[in-house]
Amino acid sequence: MRYAVGDRVDGRYAIRGVLGGGAMADVYRATDCQTGRDVVLKLPQVALAGDLAAFNRYQREIEIARSLDHPGLQRLLPDPNAHYLVFDYVEGESLRRYLAQFPKGLPIDQVCNIGLQLAEALRYVHEQGIVHRDLKPENILIGADGHVTLTDFGIALRLASRRLTFSHLSNAVGTPDYMAPEQVRGERGDARTDIYALGCLLFELVTGRVPYPSDQALEAMRRKVEKEPPLVTHLRPDAPPAIEAIVYRALRRRPSERYQTMADLAYDLSHLDSVDVPAVYLPDEPPPKPLGDLPPWRITLTILAVILVILLLAGSAAQFAHHTPVTH
Repeated sequence: MRYAVGDRVDGRYAIRGVLGGGAMADVYRATDCQTGRDVVLKLPQVALAGDLAAFNRYQREIEIARSLDHPGLQRLLPDPNAHYLVFDYVEGESLRRYLAQFPKGLPIDQVCNIGLQLAEALRYVHEQGIVHRDLKPENILIGADGHVTLTDFGIALRLASRRLTFSHLSNAVGTPDYMAPEQVRGERGDARTDIYALGCLLFELVTGRVPYPSDQALEAMRRKVEKEPPLVTHLRPDAPPAIEAIVYRALRRRPSERYQTMADLAYDLSHLDSVDVPAVYLPDEPPPKPLGDLPPWRITLTILAVILVILLLAGSAAQFAHHTPVTH
């Protein structure tokens, strides 16, 4: 069922607007008539009841959201009678929209501030045994005061849980520009997968572009498995060497060569003067298995899984991106 402005959900939530919608869920801004506060409602599509894997994924999102409580995360509000998700409404705009104002990259102090806030939020998430797996500007809100909020745990993974597949496809889910090489290869990933994604995001904050820009998802995925990222200073010569070192370490193709914890990455972002800056940036040797060397069926399943998830989530990509302009 789709709701219009003015409709009420369960007699309690008055719909104020549509924030997004897709095959997985419809998302609305609403007012809680009992408390008077603004909220975000995420209502699953009825069709989910016929897809066990999709339904399990939605149930997992509910379980994960209920277990998290951190100022850097959008908060799930308690409603024991709801069969949908009710989130606190966050004033702000998506980081994607904010970045559009800085095509050559943000000031370095802002890069460090945003990166540090995200690292601390993800550090907490990882301490709960959870990996976000879809860190990207569309899932990040920035308020007028510069406060950063991470949203959308729709494809998050609790590391202790059993492996689930989506409609019998590979577990390779995420957004190609920010996916780690191990995600491209169809692996589950761990906390270091989020570290790689944060490295991609830091690269974009500094330079105004992602490390592997491409209009073709397969090409972007192939390049990040087979090639080293460009150096930050090749695109922005005034970037501090410490920032370049942090980004390069986070973007190592081998998880064992990256930061091993978000705490380590956060420490370096807050202590640029003490960052170990290598004289020469050496590539991973030997490189991980190229995507082209994988069995054709594995490549096909990986690509299909990514494309399917992107299509399903695209309609609801704006679900938490409340486009309230930020005052500069």
